[in-house]
Amino acid sequence: MQPMNEVPFETSLAEYAEDMLDACTRCGKCVEACPSVEPAGISRTTKSEDIIGGILELVRTGNGPEASRKWAQSCMRSGACIKACSYGVNPRFLLSMARLGIAKSDNELAERRRRGVEKYRDGSRGVNMLSRLQLDADALERLGQRSASVATPVEAPDFVFYTGCNVLKTPHIALLALDIMDALGVSYQVMGGPSHCCGILQLKSGDAEMAGRMGSSTMEKLSHSNSGQVISWCPSCYVQYTETILPTVERQHGSRPFEMSPFMRFLGDRLAQLKPYLQRRVEMRVALHKHPGVAGVVEAAAEILTAVPGIELVDLNQPAVGLQSVDVGVLPKYKRELQLMELEAARDAGVDALVAVYHSDHRELCAHERDWPFRIVNILEVVGESMGLHRHDRYKELKIMQDADQIVADCSDLIAKHSLDPGNARDVVMKVLLGDQPLPLRRGAPPEACAGGVAPS
Repeated sequence: MQPMNEVPFETSLAEYAEDMLDACTRCGKCVEACPSVEPAGISRTTKSEDIIGGILELVRTGNGPEASRKWAQSCMRSGACIKACSYGVNPRFLLSMARLGIAKSDNELAERRRRGVEKYRDGSRGVNMLSRLQLDADALERLGQRSASVATPVEAPDFVFYTGCNVLKTPHIALLALDIMDALGVSYQVMGGPSHCCGILQLKSGDAEMAGRMGSSTMEKLSHSNSGQVISWCPSCYVQYTETILPTVERQHGSRPFEMSPFMRFLGDRLAQLKPYLQRRVEMRVALHKHPGVAGVVEAAAEILTAVPGIELVDLNQPAVGLQSVDVGVLPKYKRELQLMELEAARDAGVDALVAVYHSDHRELCAHERDWPFRIVNILEVVGESMGLHRHDRYKELKIMQDADQIVADCSDLIAKHSLDPGNARDVVMKVLLGDQPLPLRRGAPPEACAGGVAPS
């Protein structure tokens, strides 16, 4: 319940956005820097000053010019706009608030709330099912997915490790992160999953009040470490907290309960401590799949890879856009083109592996390993191999099967152990695991057969 003397979250959020609107000079540099403008088909004859001016109208009223509306809806959250602004404004946040304004203008609260609840339930169902098709009870508990592991520990850890939700679909990545922190002697408590939602689905649905409730509730759970630091895995959760939840809460209370760092930057800052553990040579020529939306993550990932003995890092000179792969999905045709160009470039460069950082990147790309002459792995698999750590990529193994019935049959032991319904399991496998394939796989054709376009799956 809201304390009687506390300003509601949605009111504080609106005030925070209004302050940023007042600071915006409408110079249009953010529009000019944005990689979404051209693939979204926004006419270059429309002045950039008018487009950002329309965004301000959308934030305040939910109504604005079509070009501005299209720009808001096509935001890949690349962060180029933030770097372009000389006035301390965060245009990415304003685009988020513009989308909120559009949603509020287009639909009544009841409908927005219904959509938020529906998206949350669908997301939770996918996360819970796919994690249980891959993990036993002990591994789930280690990842904070059982009640005993989410209680406040007797002794506060140095850090809270916040997985977010969707990395649990590819749990080998999260488990490797924990293995690496164990090796470094970092004390942490794991939190995440649908019970620790950041509120992003509610915000996208236009329900700012519920987004604030969910984000603030999780924030309270996360704020129990000695360092006052939360290490985050999910870039979407990171942006939601650092650009929306924490600044708004700070406005409400005069302070924020913790600071948040992405895991790659956390690991990059401890590279000197990590290097002695990188003892095994990993003889691989690799390329890094890049998304620049969180500042410093790509740079940290490249530095970590080059510290691994035997690794040769190759630059494919491909466009780097978006917060993570899933965010590029607002422009689906452009996304398919980018993914195909990168696969072709990786083949032409003769790499042994295409290395992704985030979980959504891995989900979308990993099954292409079936059709191309290189592996597709997560960066923590490379680091882990050098450290003598290994976690089996069960997600990729299942996805490459490309057969829902075969996948469910192959997971029958865990389906029984977790008392899951096989019909529900098959539905999630079809819609979530196999359905998460923006660039279709080929039907057994050699790589050259698809060089000129996308073959049907």
